[in-house]
Amino acid sequence: MAAQSDFYIYSDAAKNYEEVGDVNKVREFIKTVTGFKSISIIERENNLGLANSIIDGVTSIVNRHEKVIVLEDDLVTSKYFLNFMNDSLITYEKDDQVASIHGYFYPIENMDESFFIKGADCWGWGTWKNRWSLFEPNGQKLLNELKERKLVKEANFNNSFSYSNMLRQQIKGDNDSWAVRWYISMFLLGKLTLYPGKSFVQNIGFGLDATHSTSENNNFNVELYEQKHSNQKIKIKECEQSRKKMEDFFFSMKPNFLLRILRKILRTWRLIF
Repeated sequence: MAAQSDFYIYSDAAKNYEEVGDVNKVREFIKTVTGFKSISIIERENNLGLANSIIDGVTSIVNRHEKVIVLEDDLVTSKYFLNFMNDSLITYEKDDQVASIHGYFYPIENMDESFFIKGADCWGWGTWKNRWSLFEPNGQKLLNELKERKLVKEANFNNSFSYSNMLRQQIKGDNDSWAVRWYISMFLLGKLTLYPGKSFVQNIGFGLDATHSTSENNNFNVELYEQKHSNQKIKIKECEQSRKKMEDFFFSMKPNFLLRILRKILRTWRLIF
């Protein structure tokens, strides 16, 4: 569906003089992109950074088109990604309980064709103007509400993945995550995101040369689903079974207790010596 799609490319400016050459190479490349109904290139004059660039870009597009499909530059898609996203955006457009549509899903077997999970997500996703308007950019406000309503454990998928810690790091300025604020914003409102049981998106942005995820171990690697989704509308309710499988997957990525203690000792040893 690329030929039917208006494509907007946002190119952030360089953080410093050393990165100007690489940014210019990217800008030369994006001018060669073809295959879309229309292509608009927005070259930032100043460096906005990850979060501000995405928040501004998404806001601009939903204000113009009422809906948006968002991809970052480290995502590879199935040829049926746009079918799934567009069909689902149409199917659930009037269901305000649905916050967004997500194209990626974890390498978990035996999932339903599609299902809902509370919150929102960030690897190949789409939403509507009236849902995006509910995004809360103030991380401290979100964290305070999580604590006051005693929802930290649930937001962390039964403490299998520490989104709350990611949010604390964003508040401190240790990361530049818009995504954790998008997730917690929708989670606190009880909104749902539609996921496919097999992934239409692959994230290749892991490795030692990556900007935000320098781990060489990519536990999120999937095989792209190269079949068309049936687009059958399902009951708008969180799937508890799917949520439990996600918890189990997150737990499976955690090192065991003894390994965590050993790593802590090694980090302390390095600090001392």
